[in-house]
Amino acid sequence: MRHNKGFNHLGRTSSHRNAMLSNMASSLILHKRISTTVAKAKALRSYVEPLITKSKVDSTHSRRIVFSYLQNKDSVTELFREVAAKVGSRPGGYTRILKTGSRPGDNADMAIIELVDFFEHDVIKDKAPEKKTTRRSRSKKVETTATVADVTTTEVADETAE
Repeated sequence: MRHNKGFNHLGRTSSHRNAMLSNMASSLILHKRISTTVAKAKALRSYVEPLITKSKVDSTHSRRIVFSYLQNKDSVTELFREVAAKVGSRPGGYTRILKTGSRPGDNADMAIIELVDFFEHDVIKDKAPEKKTTRRSRSKKVETTATVADVTTTEVADETAE
């Protein structure tokens, strides 16, 4: 039984789970978006977000701590250069999980996990269109401008006639 256990073991040994999460975190940092199962995405989120928080302070100590988790120099460099610059002002919530349906082979729930600040345009692509005005309101605007123009032309005509 798994009563009061703190995290999802994902059906793996501890060393296998740590290696898998390290590789997935490196891929997420390098590619900014990866596709995986929902359970792995949730486990990866709790693994990678503290590392992104560590990257906000660019010191040798924080780089060594992050490298002990990721074991990949390229992803550590990318994390401290590009990712930390984008998330510097954000207080947390650096990743987004988007569910994409089920995998054809085994019907596992699939998801895309991505870094939030790199893909804002994809989520906000369907803005609500501006509400169009009705004919009635447009005709009133046209009438009011026409009456003002008619009044000024009749006043000018009256003044010239006098």
